Amino acid sequence: FAVGFSVSGSAVIVFVGVVIAVGVSVPPVLASMGDLADAHGDQIDRGTDQLNTDIAIESTVYNQTRGELMINATNTGSTTLAINETSVLLNGTIQTRSNGEIIETAIDGAGTETTLWLPGETLEIRIDTGTEPDRVKLVTENGIERTTINIETVS
Repeated sequence: FAVGFSVSGSAVIVFVGVVIAVGVSVPPVLASMGDLADAHGDQIDRGTDQLNTDIAIESTVYNQTRGELMINATNTGSTTLAINETSVLLNGTIQTRSNGEIIETAIDGAGTETTLWLPGETLEIRIDTGTEPDRVKLVTENGIERTTINIETVS
């Protein structure tokens, strides 16, 4: 009788331990699965935005007298883009507002108040370059880029 009880008691203790272990480990596993599903959804959204994004560099004009470059680019995709998250590279060097290189941005010539670049709109970027660049590249927030070496020079 005592031997049977000790075996049964041991089985109950092991069973309770397994139940507690499962109870402790299941919630974090379920939370991780939820986070994984959310991350997968975000990845799909980024891919969709990337597929729907396109830009075209319409013109690049370097003014020798002022040492400035004017870039006109059109949002030809169906995604609204953030102007502040659109990067400009001249000869492989990123241009920034904080260093005073990007002087002004405007949409369709209508001032600098907006931060959104809607589909069909033309973004105008004026940059203090000092010298004429050989290559201009625009990169959108989701990685779509366009490059041109066709730079018109005016005095």
